[in-house]
Amino acid sequence: MGDVEEMGEVVEEHSWDSPDSGSYEAAMEALSSFITRQKRGDKSVALPGKYSKLERMMMYIKVLGLEEKISGLRIIHVAGTKGKGSTCAFSEAILRECGFRTGFFTSPHLVDVRERFRIDGLDISEEKFLQYFWDCWNQLRDNVTEELPMPPLFQFLTVMAFQIFTCEKVDVAIIEVGLGGRRDSTNVIKEPVVCGITSLGMDHTDVLGDTLEKIASHKAGIFKPNAPAFTVPQLPEAMDAINERAQQLGIPLGVVSPLRCEDFNGLQLSLAGDHQFINAGLAVALCKSWLQHTGNRGKLFAKEDHKAHLPDAFLRGLSSARLSGRAQIVNDSIPKCSNIASGDLIFHLDGAHSPESMKACAKWFSEAVKQHKNSTLWSPVNSFCTNQLTDAHCQNGFGHAENGNHSKNVKQILLFNCMDVRNPHVLLQQLVTTCASSGIHFSKALFVPSMSTCNKVVSGSTVPSLNGSKSNLSWQFYQQSIWEKINGNDLLADPHLEKEIAEKTGGFRSFALENSLYDNSNVCHSRSEVIPSLPLALKWLRDCVKDSPSLRLQVLVTGSLHLVGDVLKLLRR
Repeated sequence: MGDVEEMGEVVEEHSWDSPDSGSYEAAMEALSSFITRQKRGDKSVALPGKYSKLERMMMYIKVLGLEEKISGLRIIHVAGTKGKGSTCAFSEAILRECGFRTGFFTSPHLVDVRERFRIDGLDISEEKFLQYFWDCWNQLRDNVTEELPMPPLFQFLTVMAFQIFTCEKVDVAIIEVGLGGRRDSTNVIKEPVVCGITSLGMDHTDVLGDTLEKIASHKAGIFKPNAPAFTVPQLPEAMDAINERAQQLGIPLGVVSPLRCEDFNGLQLSLAGDHQFINAGLAVALCKSWLQHTGNRGKLFAKEDHKAHLPDAFLRGLSSARLSGRAQIVNDSIPKCSNIASGDLIFHLDGAHSPESMKACAKWFSEAVKQHKNSTLWSPVNSFCTNQLTDAHCQNGFGHAENGNHSKNVKQILLFNCMDVRNPHVLLQQLVTTCASSGIHFSKALFVPSMSTCNKVVSGSTVPSLNGSKSNLSWQFYQQSIWEKINGNDLLADPHLEKEIAEKTGGFRSFALENSLYDNSNVCHSRSEVIPSLPLALKWLRDCVKDSPSLRLQVLVTGSLHLVGDVLKLLRR
C-alpha cells in the first residue's frame, strides 16, 4: 500500500520472467516484486546505474512510447501535505460533471490497487487493469539493462497511469503527487495545464527536510513555466518558498480562500470536515483555471458572471466526490445477526497520520459524535450490509436522523496503529486534546498491528485469517504505554510483562474490555488493550454489540491509511 512506495531506490534481485499472466493474483505477485526494501530517507544505497530517478522515469516513458502522448494530456498536478487526495477527488468530480472524460491517479490504495486509477469516476476494471499491466510489464522487461532495471513500485504505477490515460483518451488527467514534488515520480510532467499545492505541514521530514520552508520548496518543485499555480493560505515560511518558486518561473500564483457554506445553495460537501472547505476552494480554482486554459470556461461561466454563483455542474461535483478512508462513516451490519439494530456498530475511518491531519480528524469525529448526541434519532450515511459494500455505497460524511433508540449506552472506541516512522505520542496527544476540548472521551483504546505488509501487494478479495500471522507486538505495546501516560495512568510501567500476560491469555483479556465498556463514568482508567490481530479486534467489537442490545459503539479508526484499508477490507468480506 501507500507509505512504502517512495521510501527509496533499492530493489531485490528478481527473475523478470513473466508469471502466468492470466490471473489477477499473478499480476499482484508481479507487482509485489517491484516493492523496495530500502527505508524512506536512506540514501546509502541506490539502484544500480548512473541515472537519477526522474531520468529513469523518462527512460521508462520512452520505452513505452509515451513521451509525446503525455504532452497531449491536459493535466492538473497537485502536491501538498494534507488534502491533496481530497482536492483531486473534488476536481475530478467537478470536471466529470462538466461533461469531460476524466482520469484520476491517486495513492495509496486502501483495499485494491485498481483504486489508484479512476476513469470517469470509477476504478479501472479488472480486465482493463490486466491488459495495461501486462502491456507495461512486458515492454519494460524486454528492455531491462544494467543501467535501466525494472522500476520500483510507485514508478511502475505512475508510468502505467500515463499509459492508461493516454490509451483511454481522457479529456483531463488529475495527477496526485506521491511524496514531495520536485523529485516525485509524477514530476516527469512537463506541460501541466495548472498546478496546485494544498495545506502544508511537517511530514516526511526525513526525505523533504526538517523545516516548513524546505518542505514547501519540494512541493513547489512541480510548478512549470507557462502553467498557473494555486495554493491555499499557508504559514509565512511556506508561502515565501512557494512564492519564490513561482517568481523564478514567472508564473501567476493564486492564493485561494476556503469556500463558504453560502456558496452551495443548500447542498453539502460530500467529504466531511471543516478542512474540506479549504480543499474544495482549491479544487474550484483549479477547475476554473483548467476550463479557461483549455478554452472551455465560456461553456459554464457567462462573461459577466465570473465571480458569481458556482455553476450547477460544480455544485454536483462538490456534493458527490468520494475518497475512501478520509472522514468516512461505515455502519456495520453484523453478518447473520438480524436482531441487532442497524447503527449499533459505527466505524469512523480517517487515515490521519500527521499532527495536522490528526487534529482535523479529531474535530470531525467530535462533531460526528455530538451530532449523534443531539439527534433524537440516528442513522449513519453509510447504512449497508458489510457483504454488499461497493463503491456505489461508499460515501464520506456525517449521518442523518432516521430511527434509533434513546436508551442506547453509546461509547467511543479508538482503534489505532501508526507506522514506526511516525511519532505516536504527538499523534495520540493531538487526538486526546482535540477530542477532550469538545467533551469527547474514549472508553477504550485498542492497539492492533496492520494486516497489510510492506512487501506484498494483494487483491481486494484476499481474505485474512481470523488469528492472522504471529506478529511482534512490541510497537503496539509501546503505543499503548504512551496512551496510558497521556491519560495519567502508569499501569503499564512494564510493557514486557504486559506482553507476556497477553501471550499467555490468548492475546488480550476480554474481561477488562467488557468491564470498561459498561462503566458509565468518563474517567479513563486502564482503558486500553493490545489485540494481536485486526480480525480479532473486529470480532470482539461485533460480539460486544451482539451480547449487549443496549450498547452502541462509535469506533474511530485512525493513525494509518494501512489500518483504515485493512478495516475496509474486513468489512467487505
